[in-house]
Order: sequence, then structure tokens, then C-alpha cells
Amino acid sequence: MPYRMNFSVDGACRHNGTTAAIASAACVYEQRQNQPNPAWTRILPDHPTPTNQRAELTAIIMAQEQALEIARQRGYRSIYVKISSDSSYAVHCLTDWPNIWYDNGWRNARGYRVANRDLIEQALNLDDRLMNWDNMGHSNVEYEHIPRNRNREADWHCGQALDELEDELYD
Repeated sequence: MPYRMNFSVDGACRHNGTTAAIASAACVYEQRQNQPNPAWTRILPDHPTPTNQRAELTAIIMAQEQALEIARQRGYRSIYVKISSDSSYAVHCLTDWPNIWYDNGWRNARGYRVANRDLIEQALNLDDRLMNWDNMGHSNVEYEHIPRNRNREADWHCGQALDELEDELYD
């Protein structure tokens, strides 16, 4: 039976769409009751310019990386990973849209290059590694879109990381 791991993720960007944009991503490993939930945060680099969508995708990548590391450290043979995000964009980037983009030469419905392709391809590669963890097809990854009010813990960690960054930048 696969070992089950649940993550909630979030990305946040302040001053989105400007040259002053700063962004963070957070990943929370949801433990059983009465256990603290480990969380990881990451500040996005200045280039490419941070956006909310890049932050949301980075958060998913963080959850994928953590799932691989946990499975490796604990020696799990097969895994089931559920990643919950309040970003329908990020979830669609890993579920509904990739096959369309492959067929369209990585062009969107308007004929433009797919934005954030670097992160999407990184996430898709990590998804493949997770799906093939046991080399027998018994591992699975699910991406779930959830309402914002069910994502408070990951959202809080994003805000904290940005508050700390702003304190460093403006002190």
C-alpha cells in the first residue's frame, strides 16, 4: 500500500506586475493530528521578475521536492502524494494543459509562448519522478484546487517570509 503524503502550498507576490515585485512560496507537510506541520518557504529570485503565478508554481515544486526527499529518507517503496493549492492556474498547469501545450509547440490558446514554461517543465519532470518512484506504476500524484480559506497555513508562511524580506530590504 502506498505511503500517503499531503501537502498544502501557496505563493504570494507583493507589488505584482511591477519592477519592485517580491514573491515567496510555501509548502506545508500536513501531519496527522496532534503533530506539528513542517513548513518550508522560499523567496523567489529577482529574475525572471517574480509574479504570483511563478510563486504558486514554485510552491508546487517545493512540495514535489519534499515528497521525493521524504520518500527517499524513509525508504518508502510506493507513494501517494496529494498537493492542494488555491491556484487553479497552477493546478491546471500540471493537469489539463500540458498535453495541449505539447501538441501546440508550447503555445497557448492565443498563439503566444506559454508563460512560466521553465517552472512548468520543472514541475512536470518532478511529477514524472514521483509517479515512477517505485518503477512499477503504483505511485500516484494528485493536484487539488482548494478555496483560499482552506489554505490558511501555507498562506501565513508566505506572508511571514515576505514580511521578513521587507524588514531586511527596508531597514
